[in-house]
Amino acid sequence: MAEQNVLNYMRWRNAATFISAALMVLSLISVVVKGINWGLDFTGGTLVQIDFKKTPNLDAIRLELKKLGYHDAVVQQGGTHSDVLIRIHGSSAQSGHQFAEKFKADYGSDIVIQRIEYVGPQVGESLKEHGGLGMLLALVLITLYVAFRFQFKFSLGALLSLIHDVLIVLGVFSFWELQFDLNVLAAVLSVIGYSLNDTIVVYDRIRENFRKIRKGDTIDIMNVSLTQMFGRTIATSATTAMVLIALFFLGGDALHNFSLALLVGIAAGTYSSIYVAANLLLMVKIDRKDLLLPMKNQSQNHP
Repeated sequence: MAEQNVLNYMRWRNAATFISAALMVLSLISVVVKGINWGLDFTGGTLVQIDFKKTPNLDAIRLELKKLGYHDAVVQQGGTHSDVLIRIHGSSAQSGHQFAEKFKADYGSDIVIQRIEYVGPQVGESLKEHGGLGMLLALVLITLYVAFRFQFKFSLGALLSLIHDVLIVLGVFSFWELQFDLNVLAAVLSVIGYSLNDTIVVYDRIRENFRKIRKGDTIDIMNVSLTQMFGRTIATSATTAMVLIALFFLGGDALHNFSLALLVGIAAGTYSSIYVAANLLLMVKIDRKDLLLPMKNQSQNHP
């Protein structure tokens, strides 16, 4: 083969398989045992947005809320330094207005109540159900797309890779009891798209090399393909991660979990494109014959 400096990625495929399986099992156990810390969007409750004349101390606000009896309230910074979002789980529409009146009585003219929104528990359950169905439908459609574009064995690798990435993100949020809201759900769906794009690029190069390289076994062709795509994959992941790291530290509480979910998902997606999606092709014994172009019947017309 003409390729030089080919890295032997598949040398570590057995260790990677063990690590991936362990992470998926641990994530699944955490989700089943500890559950998901659903946000207000899914559990129902009241959202109160307050505008302070001076930059507020969020810790002092949390302490004040505990004194008022709201021990489970979530306090986040809004779009500006003076805006504060307070989420009260399981409350009613009436209790939200009562809370706003109590809070305004304590702070007086230093605050302005911008809005009070109530999400009913039935709406929250509906969002939870539709969100889960949305992820499931996305996985099914992606499997069909990959099977149509490549081959059925490729679709198995893509599907397992996506399940791997989503499960790890859910496991991180479950284990550390991070709040899972609509922003995080949007991040998980974005992870599915990002991971699929990375996998498709790798699969394209593997298919191309299976048809182009005539020497070497399946593992050799895999290593050549992954070596060719490694620089592109790392560059894409690194530049995306730079933006997300900036959002994580500077985007405020509202974007904290969103950027974290994307960071975890991108790291898992970059890894899974090599050691889940490509590795599974070896497990299902992908062969050059699976990727040969169909022969066209050419009929010769004699005068």
